Amino acid sequence: MRHRQVLSCGVKVTVLVGGVGGARFLVGVQQLLGLGQYAPPHSEPGHELRAVVNIGDDAWIHGVRVCPDLDTCMYTLGGGVDPQRGWGHRGETWNAMAELAAYGVQPDWFQLGDRDLATHLVRTQMLNAGYRLTQITAALCDRWQPGALLLPASDDRCETHVVITDPADQTTRAIHFQEWWVRYRAQVPTHSFAFIGAEKAAATSEAVAAIAEADVILVAPSNPVVSVGAILAVPGIRAALRAASAPIVGYSPIIGGKPLRGMADACLSVIGVESTAEAVGQHYGARRGTGILDCWLVHEGDRADIDGVAVRAIPLLMSDPKATAEMVRAGLELAGVAP
Repeated sequence: MRHRQVLSCGVKVTVLVGGVGGARFLVGVQQLLGLGQYAPPHSEPGHELRAVVNIGDDAWIHGVRVCPDLDTCMYTLGGGVDPQRGWGHRGETWNAMAELAAYGVQPDWFQLGDRDLATHLVRTQMLNAGYRLTQITAALCDRWQPGALLLPASDDRCETHVVITDPADQTTRAIHFQEWWVRYRAQVPTHSFAFIGAEKAAATSEAVAAIAEADVILVAPSNPVVSVGAILAVPGIRAALRAASAPIVGYSPIIGGKPLRGMADACLSVIGVESTAEAVGQHYGARRGTGILDCWLVHEGDRADIDGVAVRAIPLLMSDPKATAEMVRAGLELAGVAP
């Protein structure tokens, strides 16, 4: 493992992230480093946080481009997320969806709030005008000031689709991940995942630079198959991680054999990986071999033996930003990096 001590001049942290849990993990990074909402008044920026965000969930819904993970990170770090749901706008209303339902417009299983719809309209207009998703995300973040640089893993289409047995007619077909996750709640016979567009996609230069220039790279406790896995499916990301000079620290999304939230266990079972901290760590693999990890943090009481990876057990419950910040601190300490 490559250790590097970083002095008080500032730490460059890059996080691979997706979903609600990943956004909350970023808040913990901000608290530890004093960034975003935790920055001291009138302070000069010292540390730097960049997030390479999953785009596999992105979809066209009602004619607008929806990027759930980018938006969840943006709203969460910008202080506008709905605190109960963990996604979407605080104080949301649903008038547009009520009108669409009155017209009988499909899909009726995916809800777009009125405030949230404005974000998707701006994104769609900018896409139609030829802007890259990276540029569009930066423009949207000007409104939210998230205190981190949010970077889509690719500007190209690389959507997660799921091969299922259709419960209506028992045929085998592929559906978008959003339909599998939101409409069916993963409760249909499921055979495999496919990252549509990956063969033509490429990691952005910004995402590759965030990995190459980092002092430490963190793999958030996001879904290892359809969040982190979808990021790794983008050509260029895995190679950038394996070539990085910074240590790579992963956090187990599995505690006591179960995911804390979401349906990571359902996804893992499809690809034949057990829902244990050790199995997920082995799925990522050691960078000394053919994988991406130098360090792996598991919850206290769990264990993992992964050849070539330094493992430590700590509390991994993201109960509040302070507890999450301590998780981040432990990861940096294990990697030999001090903010």
